[in-house]
Amino acid sequence: MRVKEKQDLSVGELVAVMGAFTRMNIRLPAVQRLSFTTLSVLHTLAHYGPKRLGELTASEQVTQPAITQIVTRLERDGLVERRPDPSDGRAVLVHITEQGTAIVSGRQADRMARLTSLADQLTAADRTAIEAALPALTRLVELHQTVGDK
Repeated sequence: MRVKEKQDLSVGELVAVMGAFTRMNIRLPAVQRLSFTTLSVLHTLAHYGPKRLGELTASEQVTQPAITQIVTRLERDGLVERRPDPSDGRAVLVHITEQGTAIVSGRQADRMARLTSLADQLTAADRTAIEAALPALTRLVELHQTVGDK
């Protein structure tokens, strides 16, 4: 008979802490306060390149009308532009502009400065523990990207 090993990781606690950390991290930057979904679209385009509206609908988990409205507003503000998809003339790809990229970069720099200030208030042991957890958290992200929402 095989004895079930005790789980060392409290997934419930991980979910709660990661949720709280994510909410804090999203709100850290004090520059370019835009809606979460609007910022998420900009970050997606900055990190993964041009996307079709349907791809953005799926990645941002919003409806087609909602993503169309967001992209229209971002385009009006000069943060994205629509260009024909070279692989399908009937479709368009949404590209981030230099101005949109500057917003993403500025928020990243502001977030790093604010998080550095908070991390400086941690003990050396806390900083070491976070450092030790980074490879495992990175691996979780990689696993998710491999399996997706299956």
